[in-house]
Order: sequence, then structure tokens, then C-alpha cells
Amino acid sequence: MNRILIVEDEERIASFVEKGLRANGFTTTVVPDGEAGYEYALTGGFDLVVLDIGLPDRDGFTVLRELRESRVTTPVIVLTARDSVRDTVAGLEGGADDWMTKPFRFEELLARVRLRLRTAARAPEVTVLRSGDLSLDLRTRRARAADRTVDLTAREFVLLELFLRHPGQVLSREQILSHVWGYDFDPGSNIVDVYVRALRKKLGAEKVQTVRGMGYRLPA
Repeated sequence: MNRILIVEDEERIASFVEKGLRANGFTTTVVPDGEAGYEYALTGGFDLVVLDIGLPDRDGFTVLRELRESRVTTPVIVLTARDSVRDTVAGLEGGADDWMTKPFRFEELLARVRLRLRTAARAPEVTVLRSGDLSLDLRTRRARAADRTVDLTAREFVLLELFLRHPGQVLSREQILSHVWGYDFDPGSNIVDVYVRALRKKLGAEKVQTVRGMGYRLPA
């Protein structure tokens, strides 16, 4: 079942889109501002993002640019009240996969969502993630550090996959918790620190860096 992130601050539109997508078999998450939209999309837990441009905290153009700079390749369909050619070109050149002007018919949005998901599904599947001398085979679920094969628990595997999908990027504890342990988590838990220490012990202390006051990152 495809998971779709809806980043829209107008409650009426967000509800309209969410209800329509759920009725057609999609799993949806709605967030009302650009900051939350960026953080959620960054986890890589969604198959497509429906992104409004006029958002509080960060506008859609900024969210889109920063996602692409962070190498997040999730398809993005932009929703906007702006209909100028210049805005359309800016959105598409900024990394949007499609562009819809408000008001719109849900049937058209649904058709575009399905098209983008089919297109993404045809893209070559990455089966081995690499960064430096680290590699993770997603099929065999084997990790290697230099010439060593490393045995990982299920949680360690998901955590390392998250780091390898975002090399050089600082990931907050909240981002890691939401991706590895799901959205029903205790933000005061130290479970992330425990698992990072376990990865360092298995891979090498230098493999996961602490960024004080911000989180962790895998050196690019």
C-alpha cells in the first residue's frame, strides 16, 4: 500500500485530499507546515509527497529545494494557487515531478498521483547502499565495513540503512525515532543513543558522528 505525505496548511483542502486518497486505497499522513513537511519527507518513509507552496515556516519552494539537496528522490506533486508560467517553471526546475493549480478536481490529482507512482516504480531499484568503505545489501541484509562482514539486528539494519540513504546529513533523534521505531515513540527515550553505540562498536567508532545538540550523521 502506497504511503502519501500531504503537506497542506488549509485544513479544508488537506481533508479533501486525504479523504479522497484514503478512499482509493492509499495510506496518508497530513502535516500543516513546511518545517514538519520537510522533516517527515526526509525520513524516506513515503512513496509520494503532495506539497503546497504557500506554507508557514518554510514555503513549498524551500522544502522542495532542500529535499532535493538532501538527495531525497521521492516524487513530489506541487499544489498552488499561483498560476504564472514563471512559478510553474521554478517549481519544475526546483525538482517537482508535477504541478497542479488550485482549484483542482480530485480525479485529476488522483490520475497524476497514480502516474507518478507508476513512473517511480519503473526506476531502477537500488539494492546496495554505499558510503566510503561501508556497504549494505538490501536483499541479503548483509553489511560490510571495509573487508569485514558485520552481523546486524533488525533495528540496527534499519538504522544503518537510514544513515546510508542520507550520508553527510545530520539526522535528529526525533527523525531517527520516527523512522526506525515508528511515530508512536517516547521523545525522551535514549534508545537512539543505545543503538548508535551498538553500530559504532560493530562498524567503527568514527562511522557515526555526534553533532552536539543536533543529532548524528554518517560522514559523506
